[in-house]
Amino acid sequence: MSWLILVCAGVAEAVWAVALGRSDGLTRLLPSAVFVVALLMSMAGLAFAMRSLPTGTAYAVWVGIGASLTVGYGMLTGAESSSLWRVLFLAMIIGGVIGLKAVDS
Repeated sequence: MSWLILVCAGVAEAVWAVALGRSDGLTRLLPSAVFVVALLMSMAGLAFAMRSLPTGTAYAVWVGIGASLTVGYGMLTGAESSSLWRVLFLAMIIGGVIGLKAVDS
């Protein structure tokens, strides 16, 4: 259950990161509200997962999921450039996240 909540918290991290970027310095109401709600959900999920997962593993997985989804979203929307190298390096991050789960004892 902790792993599922951690994955959801990582997704929420990507949501708040995108919303923060769209909030124009927290001056636009809707993106700012999405940012706050997603941030609270993300932190609560991370905190819950850390009750039963090692801190370093939970944090690395949370950041890896959030960062990968945020960059992937940016590439899909054209806000960030995409290339074979960028996709390869994102795949390496995702592989690291999967690896941390695979070796969890």
